[in-house]
Amino acid sequence: MTLILHITTRSHWQTAQQEGAYRPDSLETEGFIHCSTPAQVVGTANAYYHGQSGLVLLCIETDRVEPEIRYEAAHGESFPHLYGALNLEAMTQAIDFEPEADGNFTLPTALN
Repeated sequence: MTLILHITTRSHWQTAQQEGAYRPDSLETEGFIHCSTPAQVVGTANAYYHGQSGLVLLCIETDRVEPEIRYEAAHGESFPHLYGALNLEAMTQAIDFEPEADGNFTLPTALN
């Protein structure tokens, strides 16, 4: 099992549960869903979400993902991108992802 992660807001996650699939704005504007590996997600969170609360970390099992997954270069690393709506059956869990008091994120204990 290979695990990839996606950061989203709690409200976007709730919408996905009601609709039966996850379709963030990036799917429309860029054609894919940005994801990270467990080793990359803290860096991504600190770069793009520093100090933001109300976030959820979607844990995705790649073997269950229906759309194509491509690992593509960005910022000197290879990041997983999903080229289609995320089917919720690929999710293993959604973890509340809140920053520390200084605004920085750490990997949730459930993923250590």
